[in-house]
Amino acid sequence: MKNALVIGSTCVDVIIRIDHLPKTEENLHPQSQRFAVGGCAYNAANILIRTGAPTTFVTPVGGRGVFGDFTRKALVALGVQDFVDLPDAENGCCYCFVENSGERTFMSIHGAEYTFDPAWMAPYAGKRFDYGYVCGLEIEESTGDALIDYLETAPIGTLIYAPGPRGARIPRERTERLLALNPILHLNEGEALALSGESTLEAAMRTLFAQTQKAVIVTLGARGVCWLDDSGLQNVPAVPCAQIADTIGAGDAHIGAVLSGLCYGLTMRESLEMANRVSSAVVGTSGATLSDDALARATENLSSLPRA
Repeated sequence: MKNALVIGSTCVDVIIRIDHLPKTEENLHPQSQRFAVGGCAYNAANILIRTGAPTTFVTPVGGRGVFGDFTRKALVALGVQDFVDLPDAENGCCYCFVENSGERTFMSIHGAEYTFDPAWMAPYAGKRFDYGYVCGLEIEESTGDALIDYLETAPIGTLIYAPGPRGARIPRERTERLLALNPILHLNEGEALALSGESTLEAAMRTLFAQTQKAVIVTLGARGVCWLDDSGLQNVPAVPCAQIADTIGAGDAHIGAVLSGLCYGLTMRESLEMANRVSSAVVGTSGATLSDDALARATENLSSLPRA
């Protein structure tokens, strides 16, 4: 079985349920609020680890404040004991405003969880990774250049890069350095258009593919997912969700499932089919983390395959 390296954040999602986003001077009464573990990298690693794919998860955790304590306990519960402990730093959080429609709006306060130091990779010297994952939020940070420096010489077979909704705001030089690493790209339609500068989805995918020469995966919500590689443009239908709870972490879980499928030796189509089931289940769940039963149902095709 192939293995994966995930570098990035684990944070606390403060999920606040409201009827609608407030307008200036409006006074709303939220329906509820709660803490949940999240972060783009954590949500992807969570799927990989719990499906049994060999995973190295490099995630920094600040030692000060309630958010660091919550994050640390969640990582230990997942079985991640070797996270990067930064006792003098503080974690931020992500405020997730969930409307009645299930759509979410984020406001993030970044702390130690989005930083990177190449010294953190010393314990893995000499180890080779078949796949690697990074998110645009880490690339955008002040330590983003240091992360790209590492990736340019890292022993990673294939990198998967998720630019995210702020991907187009990342300094162009950093984006060009990342695309030069020939990553598989994982985006939604709006992100693909913004990153490519094109006005149609197909043109955006072809422009990005010309730069990376690797698969460009675009999630389309209820329209499923499409991808472009050497075989041409293809589509996998969506898996309907009976009842939408919220869309928090659905894209991250989709990436984690794609990576898991590839680690198990599934084809890209098979991996995307499974990823669509996983993300549909996440949309039907409050927060980004599936129950054991829900994850097992969504990834049942892995049960007959050999594990590490």
